[in-house]
Amino acid sequence: MNEEQSSVILNTSSRFSPPQGVKLSYGTAGFRADASLLQSTVYRVGILAALRSLKTKSVIGVMITASHNQVSDNGVKIADPSGGMLSQHWEPFADALANATSPHQLVKLINEFVEKENIPFDGIRPAEVLLGRDTRPSGDDLLEAARQGVTSIIGAVALDMGILTTPQLHWMVRARNKGLKASEQDYFEQLSSSFRYLLDLIPSERSKLGGANEKLVVDGANGVGGVKLKALEKLLSGLVIEVRNSSEDGGVLNDGVGADYVQKEKVVPHGFGSKDAGIRCASLDGDADRLVYFSVQPESNGTIDLVDGDKILSLFSLFIREQLSILNEKEDIKNLHQARLGVVQTAYANGASTGYLKQLGLEVELTPTGVKYLHEKAAEFDIGIYFEANGHGTVLFSEYFTGWLEARSNELSSGSKGSEAEKAALRLLAVSKLINQAVGDALSGLLLVEVILQHMEWSIHRWNDLYHDLPSRQLKVKVADRTAVVTANAETVVVSPPGLQEAINEETAKYPHGRSFVRPSGTEDVVRVYAEASTQETADSLANSVAKLVDRFLG
Repeated sequence: MNEEQSSVILNTSSRFSPPQGVKLSYGTAGFRADASLLQSTVYRVGILAALRSLKTKSVIGVMITASHNQVSDNGVKIADPSGGMLSQHWEPFADALANATSPHQLVKLINEFVEKENIPFDGIRPAEVLLGRDTRPSGDDLLEAARQGVTSIIGAVALDMGILTTPQLHWMVRARNKGLKASEQDYFEQLSSSFRYLLDLIPSERSKLGGANEKLVVDGANGVGGVKLKALEKLLSGLVIEVRNSSEDGGVLNDGVGADYVQKEKVVPHGFGSKDAGIRCASLDGDADRLVYFSVQPESNGTIDLVDGDKILSLFSLFIREQLSILNEKEDIKNLHQARLGVVQTAYANGASTGYLKQLGLEVELTPTGVKYLHEKAAEFDIGIYFEANGHGTVLFSEYFTGWLEARSNELSSGSKGSEAEKAALRLLAVSKLINQAVGDALSGLLLVEVILQHMEWSIHRWNDLYHDLPSRQLKVKVADRTAVVTANAETVVVSPPGLQEAINEETAKYPHGRSFVRPSGTEDVVRVYAEASTQETADSLANSVAKLVDRFLG
C-alpha cells in the first residue's frame, strides 16, 4: 500500500477502538459476540472484504447477522465470489485484523498481508462489496461500520442491499459474479418460477391434491425469514402458507421460536399449540438459513414429531435418486452422462438416517463438523447433498452436469416436455435453479420440500416414517485443555490421548445399536460427547459412561 492508503486506514480506524480484553475468532459463523463489542471488528471485516475483492477481482459480500443467537448478539461473515464462505486460507488474517490492538498495528498487518498475497492496488478494477443485514436493532450501526471499512480502501464501492436473509446475500454475490441479475426480486422470481415448473412436471396421473396440499404453517423465528416468505408467497401458486412469528409481529427474535429452538427442545414454538395438531408445520431460524419441519402431537402439551435436517436430506436424496434412475434406465437420452450422486453428513447425523441412505445404495461421506467441510466435500460430486440435523444444508450441482442438463433442455421442442427421461432431466435442472447453490437456504429448501411432497403425494407423517431415529444424547465435559483431544476419520476416532478410543469402544460394545464419539469444542474448553443406543435410557447411560472416561483420561 502507498502512504495515502495507509493514512486513510490510520485515520478511519481510529474511530473504531477494539474492546479491551476481548479476543474474537472467525469460524464457520464468522465473528459473533454481544453487538456492543463488534463495531471495530465489523469495520475491519469491511477492509478484509475490499481486499478480498481486489485479490479475486470479484464481488464479495458482507452479512451482518448472528443467525439463531439471542437478539442482543450480532455478527459478521464474508461471502466469497462463489457465494460460499470465506476461504479458510484467509481466516487467520481475519483473526489477526479483528484482534489488532492499535491503528498502527492494523496498518502493519494489512501491509504485510497485501505484500504476501500480492493484492493489486492498480485501480484497474476497484473493490466491490455487497452489504446486507438481518432485522436486529444493532444491524444499522454495524452495517455503517462495515461500509466505512470497505470505503477506507481507496476506490472501493460498498452497496447496501438492505435487510436480507443470509442466503439471499450469498445468492446475490454468486449471481453477480456469474454476470446474472442479482436483485432481491430476481431471487424471488427464480425461486417461484422454478417451483411452478416443478409443479407442472408432476406426473399427470397424480392428483396434485395429495397429502401435501393442505396449508403449511411456518414459524419465522421473529426474524427476517417470515417477511421474505410472505413476499415470496405472492408469486407462488399451488401452495398456501400461513406465516407466524414474523419480525413485524412484535415478538423477540429467536426467543422461544425458530428452527434452533424447535430442533433442540423438540417442543412447539410460541404461537403454536393443540389447534395445530397434525398440520404440516415448518420453522426457520433468525436469518433463514436453517429449516426444520414438525407436526404437533394431539393432546401432547406442546410436544412435537420433529422432521429435522437428516429427514430433509433423505427426502431430497430419494427424489434426486429417482430422477437419476429414470435417466439411467432410458435409452432415448443421447450422450447420457452417468452422474455421481453423493450424500455428505457429519458424525452427528443420526445413525438411522445414515443407515437409511446406505440402504438406498447412496454414496455417503462423513466430514468434520462445520458447514465449510460439508460444502467442500459435496462440491466433489455431480450432485452433492449435505444437511446437518439442525436444518442447514443444500444440494450442489456441478457446472458440468448443469451444462449437460441445460443442453438437454435446449434440445426439447418448444412447449413439449418430451419423454419420461427428458422430464427427469428437466426436473433436475429445475431443482438446480430452485435450491440455493451458494449456501443453505430455508426459503428455497422449503419450496423444494413442498414440491417433492406433492410429487410423491406424501403427508408429513408419511415422510417422517421413512425411518425412526435412534435415541441420542449429547454432553459437554469441562477440561483444562481441549487441544489434548486429537481426532481423525471425520472426528469419529480419538488418536490422542492414547487408550481413550479403546476405552470408548469397549464401553460402546455393551449397548445394542451403541455408537459414541468425542471431539474437542471449537469455541470453549470442553470436550463434546455424543452417544446413540436403542433406547433413551441406554443412550443416556452410554453418554454418561463416555463422559466419565473423558474426565479420567484428561483429568
